Amino acid sequence: MHEQLERHQVWLYLVAILSGMAIGWSSPEQTRDWELLLWPVLGVLLYTTFTQVPLIHLRLAFRDGRFLAALLTGNFILIPMVVGLLLWLLPADPAIRLGVLLVLLVPCTDWFISFTHLGGGDGARAIAAAPILLIVQLILLPVYIWLFMGTFAIELAVSSHLLPAFFGLIVTPLILAWITERLSEMHRRVHRLVDWLGWLPVPLLALVVFLIAGSQVSLVIGNDARLWSVLVVFVLYLVAAATIGKGLSELFGFTPTISRTLTFSLGTRNSFVMLPLALSLPEAWRAAVVVIVFQSLVELFGMITYLRWLPHLLKNTDGPSKRHDKANISDH
Repeated sequence: MHEQLERHQVWLYLVAILSGMAIGWSSPEQTRDWELLLWPVLGVLLYTTFTQVPLIHLRLAFRDGRFLAALLTGNFILIPMVVGLLLWLLPADPAIRLGVLLVLLVPCTDWFISFTHLGGGDGARAIAAAPILLIVQLILLPVYIWLFMGTFAIELAVSSHLLPAFFGLIVTPLILAWITERLSEMHRRVHRLVDWLGWLPVPLLALVVFLIAGSQVSLVIGNDARLWSVLVVFVLYLVAAATIGKGLSELFGFTPTISRTLTFSLGTRNSFVMLPLALSLPEAWRAAVVVIVFQSLVELFGMITYLRWLPHLLKNTDGPSKRHDKANISDH
């Protein structure tokens, strides 16, 4: 049942988004206060998601040094370079640009694992890599924002609710999830609780996108002209991510299974971890929220395309290190 829920999660999110937009468009007075519900739901979503990221098993990822090197090089060196080039295609609106930076500079740590599994990748490597991706992105994101937007972005963070949102909705759930994982190793009941929490991220994320679509649909319609250029950027990004994944896989001599894992990481972004930060920005910056929500929708369709495209794109990436890469990280 759990596997079926994950297998059909894309369609669940799509139905949630379209339903929320329909209600928000036809009855805006009913959805005006939905944004208030977002904060507690997002907090619970991030906590349940983080409990499924094995933070206490970081050492497993470091044992696969070649895959880790490719993963970090792609996500935190090559992808930021691509994003910097894509910024030239965006309008001058700093809110639009900030939204794109927030969402494209951070690799996904949740449905990246699900899509890797569905796409024939190595789920064990994806699970082991997720906590490293999460920690590194939280450290480097302020640096990237400063590089692309200058001290203006730092002033915005200090003058808004960005920092409280970061610590309240990201750092706090992260610490609670780590404590939960530690307790689960010592107490069977807590371990069962973590297993039960594994059912919640998909329905909670569907609820989040439903609430966002209903409360933000008017803002989306009001920015529809500017979203065309953003759509082009997001589509080009997906193509660039797949190309980088193929190139790195050939360079490191990965098997197709490992190549798919790497490429799904490059293609998926942490939109709903960044969403609380965008929601905490002043009213003049609310277009950043639209950009992040819009990216998640584009990414859903992009991952459906990846599931069909990557097996053909990456079928001949294995090289001289093929024998080494066939070893699953769970065997270490």
